[in-house]
Amino acid sequence: MKHKTTVLVTGGLGYIGSHTVVELISSGYKVLIVDDLSNTDMDVLYKLEELTQVKIPFFQIDLRDKAELNKLFQSHKVDCVFHFASSIYVDVSMENPLNYYNNNLVSLLNLLNVMKENEVKNLVFSSSCTVYGQPTTLPISEASPIQDSPSPYGKTKVISETILKDVSNLEESINVISLRYFNPVGAHKTGLIGEKQGKKPKHLFPIIMDVISGKRKELKVYGTDYDTSDGSAVRDYIHVTDVAKAHVLAIRSFQSEKPYQFFNLGTGYGYSVLQIINEFEKVLEVEIPYQKEKRRLGDVAAIWADNNKAKEELNWNINSTLSDMIESAYNWYLKQNKG
Repeated sequence: MKHKTTVLVTGGLGYIGSHTVVELISSGYKVLIVDDLSNTDMDVLYKLEELTQVKIPFFQIDLRDKAELNKLFQSHKVDCVFHFASSIYVDVSMENPLNYYNNNLVSLLNLLNVMKENEVKNLVFSSSCTVYGQPTTLPISEASPIQDSPSPYGKTKVISETILKDVSNLEESINVISLRYFNPVGAHKTGLIGEKQGKKPKHLFPIIMDVISGKRKELKVYGTDYDTSDGSAVRDYIHVTDVAKAHVLAIRSFQSEKPYQFFNLGTGYGYSVLQIINEFEKVLEVEIPYQKEKRRLGDVAAIWADNNKAKEELNWNINSTLSDMIESAYNWYLKQNKG
């Protein structure tokens, strides 16, 4: 695809979506943002415009409202869609599975139907390593089988990829690239945008920030009896900007010969929760108290990526170290809590 095409970004004010908007604009694309503001706020849009020095068209739409979505497609020429909008928390999906199935699947189906009706043929889908379930071999390559996920959140990603594969291969009306993220962390180097998780964050890095700042007494480490080096769960943490850059490369890689493509986005290394705590203490010269807790439902013991396919076929590279991830996340946190 040529530059100066228009990319519609659903969930564009969210964590990964907002960083991808920055990379798209800096690469010469025109961007439209759709977000229902259920997990973010308008301040992110203002920060994006400050960062990019571009006025970004924004539309507050719930993707489950097909009529409103269709109006947008009819009034704006869209060349490609990046679909980030979804409910994302594993533990919440265990408590309210119906809401997760409703939001994540109805949104996708509406989007695909509207794209088809308006002859928009290219979609980059925000997927997840959760589609691999509890892996039997590590690292995980794209040849690893998709498995039944232990969480409704993960199941929605498995079902979504199944839908996308069928629609692209059988109808041949759409080209799809699914990007399977491992654990995006960190923030933009300016500290203007990062991972907003409200007063009760659920992801490891924001929770650690709250412990460092004194908002929380200690970090709860869920599961210390896994079959890992130190008993705590192991994940592949990757800088959100590296993830965002992969999307810009993906938009140039649509192929009618391969209507459905998928890539792992991870660093290729796994770190345990206790190792992350130690790295935070080392990089920021702080002490992080923690309490051992039982495992959480829906969590897997260990997962990290074989990322060679993305490197070779997308010409993608990892630019950030774990220290970079920690420092950028801390810089973002300080700017958010300067008062």
